[in-house]
Amino acid sequence: MLSMRGPDEKQDGLFSYLSPEQRVPADHPLREIRTLVDGILKEMSPQFGKLYARVGRPSIAPERLLRALLLQIFYSVRSERLLLEQLDYNLLFRWFVGMNMDEAVWVPTVFTKNRERLLQHSIAESFFRRVLQRAQPYLSEEHFSVDGTLIEAWASQKSFQRREGGSGDGQNFHGEQRRNQTHESKTDPEAKLYRKSAGSEARLSYLGHTLVENRSGLIVGTYLTQADGYAERDAALLMLYEKRKKSRQRMTLGADKGYDTQDFVKALREMKIVPHVAQNDRNRQSAIDGRTTRHGSYQISQAKRYWVEKPFGWLKTVGPLRKVKLRGRDKLRWLFTFTAAAFNLWRLPKLQAATC
Repeated sequence: MLSMRGPDEKQDGLFSYLSPEQRVPADHPLREIRTLVDGILKEMSPQFGKLYARVGRPSIAPERLLRALLLQIFYSVRSERLLLEQLDYNLLFRWFVGMNMDEAVWVPTVFTKNRERLLQHSIAESFFRRVLQRAQPYLSEEHFSVDGTLIEAWASQKSFQRREGGSGDGQNFHGEQRRNQTHESKTDPEAKLYRKSAGSEARLSYLGHTLVENRSGLIVGTYLTQADGYAERDAALLMLYEKRKKSRQRMTLGADKGYDTQDFVKALREMKIVPHVAQNDRNRQSAIDGRTTRHGSYQISQAKRYWVEKPFGWLKTVGPLRKVKLRGRDKLRWLFTFTAAAFNLWRLPKLQAATC
């Protein structure tokens, strides 16, 4: 069939009769997420109201700020300046945030200043909790897995200098022992020099911890700590204590060999939680014995432990947690919890579709 060559016409149209709502396909995955997010933000409106004065110059709506930050996570936008550039011409981004076609985009410094007001852990925790409420039909209340991951701080090795100062700091470290007890980062003092495993490079880092339920692989608990050898077990007990306060059902916890210590296993049993922890019996005696490993449920929990690794991959490759661009434990804890909520939001429409 013959076809005539189409004209390469000049773009000189002044008006558009289609709104962003009409341009986004009806089956676009962000539509279901937008519906969930709008319901959550409506519930949080009284909480937002307490952060702002009743008089003065209007600022950026917190609902729009949080929607924009979700887009930054979902689409791996590396900076807020680039995010606002996308908002200027990306109709999908404008629709999700709630901006009109001809509405002016915010100045990056204004966006950052307004975002600072929301960097409170209570905001992220409230958002995260409401996402879990909507995911309740897909959550297990009995079987969980826990793990921690290293989050590289936004600070260079040269910033790790002696606390009392000294000549040559930040220039040449050859032949000098650097320890957290005597040195600190001048850029992010709360970051600690830490290596995840033997033979790996020590980096200025934090530790992010997640509690994942074993039914759908959703994150049900988060905690962020300074990096040290005890933080993973301590954070796990804190997250489990919160779960145990809300439920008296039988619970099991899967974990890797790093959690195989007498104190940790004893604490779990005192909380009436069955410790399905991987045995670490290399040159030592494991705290997990036959009374646990003989049950088939132990093998199931060990097989399900990969559920806790999948969110870490998403949080670091899609999300912004491979090397964070905020400094200080409080701000990073906000970002970690909010990114975990974004992961659950991304999973929810898929779980809903699978049950239909």
